[in-house]
Amino acid sequence: MKTIRRLIYGEVLYAVAFVTLGFLSLFFFFDFVEEVQAVGRYAAAGYRIVHALSYVALMIPSHLYELLPIAVLIGTIFVMARFAQSSEFTILRTSGLGPWRALRALLLLGLGFVLLTFAIGDYLSPPADRSAQLLKARYQGSITVGQTGAWLKEQRADGQYAVNVRSMAPDGSMSDVRVFEFDSQGFLRSTLQAESAQFGADDAWQMAGVRRTDFPARGADTARIDRAQLASYRWTNQISAEMVAAALLKPKRMSTIDLFQYIRHLQANSQTAQRYEIEFWRKVFYPLSCLVMVVLALPFAYLHFRSGGIANSVFGGVMAGISFFLLNNVFGYMGNLQNWQPWLTAALPGMIYLALSLTAFGWLVLRR
Repeated sequence: MKTIRRLIYGEVLYAVAFVTLGFLSLFFFFDFVEEVQAVGRYAAAGYRIVHALSYVALMIPSHLYELLPIAVLIGTIFVMARFAQSSEFTILRTSGLGPWRALRALLLLGLGFVLLTFAIGDYLSPPADRSAQLLKARYQGSITVGQTGAWLKEQRADGQYAVNVRSMAPDGSMSDVRVFEFDSQGFLRSTLQAESAQFGADDAWQMAGVRRTDFPARGADTARIDRAQLASYRWTNQISAEMVAAALLKPKRMSTIDLFQYIRHLQANSQTAQRYEIEFWRKVFYPLSCLVMVVLALPFAYLHFRSGGIANSVFGGVMAGISFFLLNNVFGYMGNLQNWQPWLTAALPGMIYLALSLTAFGWLVLRR
């Protein structure tokens, strides 16, 4: 059995590596063509070809994380179909490789791909993505999201704060910062508008170019509004640089631990965390899709191929992989819009393909 596993694992690993390399080369080319156009637009700011190449190279781990389950499916289908066409799998079956043994062998290999996908998505892709965005922001402008920037919230015993950060520079400084302070009853108490702000080491933001406006308390005798212009101001809070970066960057660019901590911060401050919860569970379930892909590929070893059958099988694998990728994204958007359970939204695509895989395994392998 060790010899059979060594044969199957070697062929599958080689095929998956070849497919992955092909996909990454294609994405690298498309990204580089797009960045060459950016070189022309931001040449005056110092953006050069070497920076474009660095940015595209830093995006490779993100593409690898997204493409690995699809590459596993296509590579495994190719190997299983080639084994069936050359009658090698028939020989393996006569040597004692039953359906359940073949399934266990592929599941063990799929588990290795699961660990690899998780490691890439949690430890390699997030820092590489963040470095790529900071590199681009250094020459093409600061990091921002939407037209108003990122909104954060902090609750305290005496009231709550709503914070708006328009953008973040590559050095970690923030620009166009607004802080709205509300009392315990929800009435506006004061506002701060700062041209820039820096993160301090003592849970405080050091603001520059500050305009402060204080409103009278509810039921106060005076209706006077106090305004002040300050060169600098120190605002104590519990909002860290990681939280601001999480609000400005896309959730898929965060690691599982960062997503979990940010979700707890949002829930503690009575903010909706649906979008981030869905992405958290997608981070949990997405690596497991590699197991689904190897199960889906196993029935191809029991088919009888004629000339050209392998090409059709590989094409079917490509279509199945693309449909899984699209279904995964569609369910993410639908779950966010329809307020579905986050874990169910993230798990449904894998559950659907797992049901298809087991159905094909039962019909083509066990019954035949």
